[in-house]
Amino acid sequence: MITLKNVSKTFVTEKNTVKAVQNVSLNVKNGEIFGIIGYSGAGKSTLVRLINLLERPESGEVWVDGELLTQLSTKELRERRKKIGMIFQQFNLFSSRTVYDNVAFSLPKNHDPKIVMDLLKLVNIEDKKDAYPSELSGGQKQRVAIARALANNPKVLLCDEATSALDPQTTESILTLLKDLNRKLGLTIVIITHEMAVIKDICDTVAVMEEGRIVEENSVEEVFSSPQSDLTKEFTSSTSNIDKIKNILFENQDILDIQKGQYVLKLDFKGHEIANPLISDISNRFNIQASIIYGSVDMIKNTPLGSLIVILKGDPNTQKEAIQYLKENVQVEVLIHAE
Repeated sequence: MITLKNVSKTFVTEKNTVKAVQNVSLNVKNGEIFGIIGYSGAGKSTLVRLINLLERPESGEVWVDGELLTQLSTKELRERRKKIGMIFQQFNLFSSRTVYDNVAFSLPKNHDPKIVMDLLKLVNIEDKKDAYPSELSGGQKQRVAIARALANNPKVLLCDEATSALDPQTTESILTLLKDLNRKLGLTIVIITHEMAVIKDICDTVAVMEEGRIVEENSVEEVFSSPQSDLTKEFTSSTSNIDKIKNILFENQDILDIQKGQYVLKLDFKGHEIANPLISDISNRFNIQASIIYGSVDMIKNTPLGSLIVILKGDPNTQKEAIQYLKENVQVEVLIHAE
């Protein structure tokens, strides 16, 4: 549905030059929810604005629904943009217009009122049709913005930090709404965010941006189960307590009373591996003690991902054999080896 080929965008001012997007290529499949994550200044908002050419790249190609947008005339591009809805962090509603009029803004003056009411019903805010934005909560404003973005029956919905101004409970309700719209309407959704919890909750695929470049792109399951870049590892750890436990152990190893030769391991499980009784297995197979000191299980796109922190006690050579056996079955990280 969306393909970017080697796109770049540079902003030049009197004081400096900012390479906001540098030679980025990515492909968003039809009907998927694609996340782009990065810290402030990473270039993600510029990147999403390149998709509908609100920002024009100085190089590269932008394809949407089989068309090369960068070759269209201004009039043709204006028509194509009607099929690319967009919502923002600050909602961008007209304060002097009612909810109904905000949604109807891009429709012909002689539009069928049923179109607007059906959209308001779709986002569960039809009872506020005569209210003004100042009378709405943040979540309600975003629902109005979503309805307005859907007014021209778009194939693509771009969401630029659409939940950043919302509290956690409201964020969850908006993400649930977006998932429902993706399923009901077959919408292709691109979400810009700096929160990995949003990626985990809603996205199928994620691209991680840093300094205008994509440093990692993969399915959400793969990114959470096996992050490659340091930045991705930083983001994924933000949704789990496992790294907090690791830091506690590094800062205060005495808390475990670790003896010479003992190992503390972090084991990561994925899918069917969760059900394997590896801890009892290595205890029996290698005649060592394997004690679980922390564990967690999460669901990522219906795939269970689990982590355990365990301490091994026993003959040092036998511990090494057990670790090698574990590595043949799950991901293993040696956190501490008391020598």
